[in-house]
Amino acid sequence: MKKRLLSLYSGTFIFLFLSINLVFGQTPKSKFNLYEQSSETAGLIIQYGQDIRAVRYFYSPMVQTRGGFGGMSNTLNSPEQRKRLNEIDKDYLDKLAKMDFNAMSTYGKVDYILLKRNVEDHLLTLSQEEKEYNQIAKYIPFADRIYQLEKARRRGAKMDGEQVAGELNSILKEVKTALESARKIESLDMPLALCGEEAISGIEARLKSTYEFYNGYDPLFTWWVPKPFKTLDSTLIVYAKVMKSKGKLNSTQKEDGSGIKGVPIGREELIRQLGREMIVYSPDELVELANKEFAWCDKELLKASQEMGFGNDWKKAQEKVKNSFVPAGAQPELIMKLYNDAKDFIIKNNLGEYPEIADETWGMQMMTPERQLTSPFFLGGRDIIISYPTNTMAHEDKLMSMRGNNPYFSRSTVHHELVPGHHLQYYMNSRYKSYRGDFRTPFWTEGWALYWELLLYEKGFAKTPEERIGMLFWRMHRCARIIFSLNYHLGKWTPQQCIDFLVDRVGHERANAEGEVRRSFEGNYGPLYQLAYLVGGLQIYNLKKELVDGGKMSFKQFHDAIMKENNMPIEMVRATLTNQALTPDFKTKWKFYSFK
Repeated sequence: MKKRLLSLYSGTFIFLFLSINLVFGQTPKSKFNLYEQSSETAGLIIQYGQDIRAVRYFYSPMVQTRGGFGGMSNTLNSPEQRKRLNEIDKDYLDKLAKMDFNAMSTYGKVDYILLKRNVEDHLLTLSQEEKEYNQIAKYIPFADRIYQLEKARRRGAKMDGEQVAGELNSILKEVKTALESARKIESLDMPLALCGEEAISGIEARLKSTYEFYNGYDPLFTWWVPKPFKTLDSTLIVYAKVMKSKGKLNSTQKEDGSGIKGVPIGREELIRQLGREMIVYSPDELVELANKEFAWCDKELLKASQEMGFGNDWKKAQEKVKNSFVPAGAQPELIMKLYNDAKDFIIKNNLGEYPEIADETWGMQMMTPERQLTSPFFLGGRDIIISYPTNTMAHEDKLMSMRGNNPYFSRSTVHHELVPGHHLQYYMNSRYKSYRGDFRTPFWTEGWALYWELLLYEKGFAKTPEERIGMLFWRMHRCARIIFSLNYHLGKWTPQQCIDFLVDRVGHERANAEGEVRRSFEGNYGPLYQLAYLVGGLQIYNLKKELVDGGKMSFKQFHDAIMKENNMPIEMVRATLTNQALTPDFKTKWKFYSFK
């Protein structure tokens, strides 16, 4: 018994010793390092994320999934839900304020700064949402009556079927009156029209959630309610469409014949979002950056064109490259070859490692013709999603798809999507500091994959002029994304001007250019997403120059360290790798690009 107690005390002492060493930044001699998986702030991050998700889940309407089970419907917050989320945010800001920031490791400080940023940004989003909701509230005077029905459903309150039917019938009259008034509105600013559409769609989802809960289970509810519900439900669906149709382009936008409609966010919001992503440059400076990179690409492109015998007519050289496409049905085989080409080069040059499971478990999918309308090139992540013609596509569309996904253009795309790109990110993100998923940013996600394009070009992966033209196409494409997306959001360019720019300046097939622009402004991408590729890539490339070229880390150490820190602003990755001095209200001053 005494020996068991001594063993227990001894084990406890060792555990405490390890814990104290780790907390105060003294890593034990063993290979185990707690900071690979955690930090002093990690627990609070996990709790905050789960509390927000729990409130969203509980206060959102339930929808029946294919298996018949309930799932959360992603709808606009109700006033009650928004109030509760506000309270949680403020509670966590209080918890952060009570933490001893100065006693933390760099990892804990980074997590503290990013959690604080996320909470404050969420509060701002809720405030903006409430402002817009209050502006459209006059168009939905019936909303509170449906919210109250759905609130009672959450805890299974007994419903009087006859009373509910009468209530729905009364609400229907109010909705019809509001609908007729809305039809007479000449127009609304696009953000308000979209908010109105989301609010009405959310109300409809809450009504449907309530109906599906009781119908078939409560006999009197089932006898009284179906008819008035179906009429009200269909009327709300119509109303949501009418509200959306009232959205007008703002004064900086013009109908340009492209059929692409988005919502430019303007200079002030661009600067705010860049600050959130810890990018110190203004939109105008980023356009200047893109033009400088474009000029470098132009010089490289002319060299390759001259080597191919086309002089300074790089478009003819690019045309030859485009026409090198493989036959229909042969693209998956090409993907395998290009993957192995990159893998062999990276291993031979000691640039990185291929974890066995990551290398083994990436897969292939074929992209549908419908998806190719907005994603004309490869997509990827855990798998590579191959864009290539199908039998249902028109002849011209088939040729454009094949030309746009030729072997030389695809050379960069494969390693961008798989290992060492997005597939490796998915693999590592799930194994190291997964709690940082709530800090995810395209500057890390796309920047990492793009960085490998920059690095491999620098190291001579493109050996022939055709291979260089293929890789340069994508580099020019990333420059163009910065220029056209910022000019659009600054109100300077129309979508059609963006399409023409991609065709004339980069060499896109027109259908592919249209898909790219539509994806940028009508897809589920944030305003900064398209510029994040090259800007994020240049951030990591600059960090590589600082640490690898500066002799402080090997390539393998550098790449492994970035992956193990998981997805977050590159400035914060830099902080952990350089043990940067940080404050609770940290603002970036990092100038990672030279304009000289």
